Amino acid sequence: MKVRIGTRKSKLALWQANFIGKLLEERWGVEVELVKITTTGDRILDAPLAKIGGKGLFVKEIEQALLEGRIDLAVHSLKDVPMVIPEGLTLSAITKREDPHDVLISRNGKKLRELPEGAKVGTSSLRRQVQIRRVRPDLRVEVLRGNVDTRMRKLREGLYDAVILALAGVRRMGYEGEVTEILRDFIPAVGQGSLAIETREDDEKIRELVEPLDHRESRFSAECERAFLRKLEGGCQVPIGAYAEVKGERIVLRGFVSDLEGRKFIEGSEEGRVQEAAEVGERLAEELLSRGGREVLKEIYGG
Repeated sequence: MKVRIGTRKSKLALWQANFIGKLLEERWGVEVELVKITTTGDRILDAPLAKIGGKGLFVKEIEQALLEGRIDLAVHSLKDVPMVIPEGLTLSAITKREDPHDVLISRNGKKLRELPEGAKVGTSSLRRQVQIRRVRPDLRVEVLRGNVDTRMRKLREGLYDAVILALAGVRRMGYEGEVTEILRDFIPAVGQGSLAIETREDDEKIRELVEPLDHRESRFSAECERAFLRKLEGGCQVPIGAYAEVKGERIVLRGFVSDLEGRKFIEGSEEGRVQEAAEVGERLAEELLSRGGREVLKEIYGG
């Protein structure tokens, strides 16, 4: 049996698709073919994601290929998957989560609090930008897009004094030895560190192949964080972060929503039983909305 896996063409995306492909080969003895697909987010590299707008910039074309039967399953970074899945598709597995935190890599080995005044820090994420500004408002935060290799090259060329990346991607690309600092105080992106395997809902054979790769705690964390984001109706135009940790049969969620400057930074936490992971996410979102989050979102969306 041959299984066609849809993936973006970036080095990290191919690593992720190969990782899942090998697991399927080892477990079931299937033949795996990678089908490389260019997404909107891959095509537009000269603009910040927040300016492009829209949801599913890195998954839409892959989902279309899945719906049309050109591929059998798709492997995504969970953080790229929109809150609403197209009709007929489903997330059949959420893999065991890698460490979801962000890391700082600097040219001179200085940590975030040690960087000189005015140092240039590169990141493409509004979520990271506002959290940097809260710690070091004196730094120059500049937009940096591209894959992990591209960002590391620009750092080495001296275009930036430091960059902030996801530890999961840094590990997968072999740069962990260059990490200056793991930013454990930063709240990560929703789903950061997990892979999502998307299939057609009615394709029982493929679903049976991938469902053993579903990781219970990571699934609960994903449901909690994604419910939080869904309730806030947040996209890449809004600085939002959430991190849910499973502790025994309890789940603890930290989250925030902020204006673009980081001046109105509303954060909180909520917990409950793992079986009510989505409700925990929704409760925290409601609380943050009632404490000023609603006004922040209106301000950003111009309504």
